[in-house]
Amino acid sequence: MAQTPDPFREIARIEANRAEPNRAELSGLANLDARSREIFRRIVESYLASGEPVGSRHLSRILPMTLSPASVRNVMQDLEELGLVYAPHTSAGRLPTEIGLRFFVDALLQIGDLSEDERARIEAQVRAASRDRSFEGVLAEATSLLSGLTRGASVVVANKENARLKQIEFVRLEPERALAVLVGEDGSVENRIVATPRDLPPSALQEAANFLNARIRGRTLAEVRDEIEASRKAAQAELDELTARLVDAGLASWAGLGGNSPQLIVRGQSNLLEDLSAAQDLERIRLLFNDLETKTEVIDLLSRAESGEGVRIFIGSENKLFSLSGSSMIAAPFHDEQRRIVGVLGVIGPTRLNYARIVPMVDYTAKVVARIVGGG
Repeated sequence: MAQTPDPFREIARIEANRAEPNRAELSGLANLDARSREIFRRIVESYLASGEPVGSRHLSRILPMTLSPASVRNVMQDLEELGLVYAPHTSAGRLPTEIGLRFFVDALLQIGDLSEDERARIEAQVRAASRDRSFEGVLAEATSLLSGLTRGASVVVANKENARLKQIEFVRLEPERALAVLVGEDGSVENRIVATPRDLPPSALQEAANFLNARIRGRTLAEVRDEIEASRKAAQAELDELTARLVDAGLASWAGLGGNSPQLIVRGQSNLLEDLSAAQDLERIRLLFNDLETKTEVIDLLSRAESGEGVRIFIGSENKLFSLSGSSMIAAPFHDEQRRIVGVLGVIGPTRLNYARIVPMVDYTAKVVARIVGGG
């Protein structure tokens, strides 16, 4: 029997394979001055509220700074050249482009919060469904609830299997966030936002991906992590044995034992030249140090990817399923008791979605479902 198409996997696949120029462009847009940002923000907020273009004369009246319509038009022209806004027809005001909406969501959006009443309603309705219905019933109630609260179409994708993987990639998003792209053997793709150490060099992400892709095919994240951890312990044991041999022979000593990265200080290099075995041990120690550093970083990234969090926002043509209808999708993952992602809840609507309100609503509903799935 043919499998039912999985909309979220298709969306994630498109997002993972999407051409990168937009991302590169967005990094440059972060340098907009305060005046340009404020005018752009007002254009987007007006569009989200009314769907209508906004003109320079109206903007000059509502801006917090004093600017003439002519000055506003100059800024709008600059924004248009950057690809952030466009004029739907001659002499019209401006509307945000999809790139502009993405920039707004990534850099300028101020996420709201749910009221206590809204939180209580979501919690009560989803938990009531969990007492009387199956797991699928809980998800059906959650999607129905989201649809009613957001006035958009809701979607849920659930998969209780810990997928066996074919490939993994890491993409730096911010100094302390990266995107883990997990490609399953069945062709599914999951994107997970993972926290990363601020001082982690960009090359470490690529090295970790290369290291994993040589080992990950046909395995789950947990299986690969356990295998690498066992290999790391074996390498550490070999390193301990070799360094102890050199230290006992008086050819090396440890320094910095109180710090995070103890160093092996080699002594008597002339003696090493005469002792071929010691020279070979020293080269092996160097290789083991590099190996352990790589494995430690990989294990850390895997642990973060396994519990990756984050609401994802797909806008317009960023996914093929909704590009023709000019729709957006806001989605958040939920986990089981082992912190494995087992499904995704989302809302689909026009690109004029109230992102500030819907993002926390989707996020909180996913958290409630996760607590129920995990027995909380």
